[in-house]
Amino acid sequence: MPRSIWTGAISFGLVTVPVKLYSAVNRKTVRFNQLNAKTGSRIAQKRVDASTGEEVAYEDLVKGYEISSDRYVVIDPAELDSVQPAKTKTIDIEDFVDLEEIDPIFYDHPYYLAPGAGGAKPYRLLLEAMRDTNRVAIAKVVIRQKESLVAIRPLADHDVLEMATMLFADEVVDPARIDDIPAAEDVKTNKREIDIAKQLIESLAGEFEPTKYKDTYREAVLEMIEKKAAGEEIVIQPEDEETAPVPDLMSALKASLDAVRERTGDEDGDGGDVKPKRKRASSSKSGTTKKAKSAAK
Repeated sequence: MPRSIWTGAISFGLVTVPVKLYSAVNRKTVRFNQLNAKTGSRIAQKRVDASTGEEVAYEDLVKGYEISSDRYVVIDPAELDSVQPAKTKTIDIEDFVDLEEIDPIFYDHPYYLAPGAGGAKPYRLLLEAMRDTNRVAIAKVVIRQKESLVAIRPLADHDVLEMATMLFADEVVDPARIDDIPAAEDVKTNKREIDIAKQLIESLAGEFEPTKYKDTYREAVLEMIEKKAAGEEIVIQPEDEETAPVPDLMSALKASLDAVRERTGDEDGDGGDVKPKRKRASSSKSGTTKKAKSAAK
């Protein structure tokens, strides 16, 4: 059973909602240890002085910020503590904004908020009010000596508040700084190309189903590990060095559309509109909208 990693309260206006914080993800990355190929023993990481090659004791370590090549400003722990954010137990809501106004690029790590002792009713009140107004709370909270900007919203399909830490604006790279992105006026497209691309998109449209997508690489790695542990020989497949020719854009669009038609049984070959996949009926229009917005995250 998951354990709460932080307890506190949501604060907005004069209302206080006691809450507990739970991580909303369980990373499934396959991790490897470094071993000595000759002995099979694990490699121990040591802290070594780059100038002397000697190992440095933990108590002799200090924090240093590099201001130029090999020049550091040494910071004492007490000095760092003097600028730490005040340790509080509140998630202070500063604004309520529309969900559509938040670009998903700002989201970082998701958590669940559960009501704490005596907080069931105000928790439910906040959840329902935010759901009815389609608002997201933007707040600040200090967790583990770090102040974070967070977004709190009710999940579409569950009666729970989700809190996601967010990136600050100056942490997001401005795409205008990337030289490889061409300007719109430098790349010309015609109406026929756009129409076929839209038909292809609509033919593949459907509802977002998270369980449909699998980490096939992780599954393949674990399967390989199990086989090797059982003594089976792993056959390494040679890489295909041939590079497929890049097809003409219009030809690629038409071929893709024809492939979808063949798979879905639509034999209309006159370039007419392709009907999108039928979506499951929703209990309400607002529910469908919330599900789509939740998927965007």
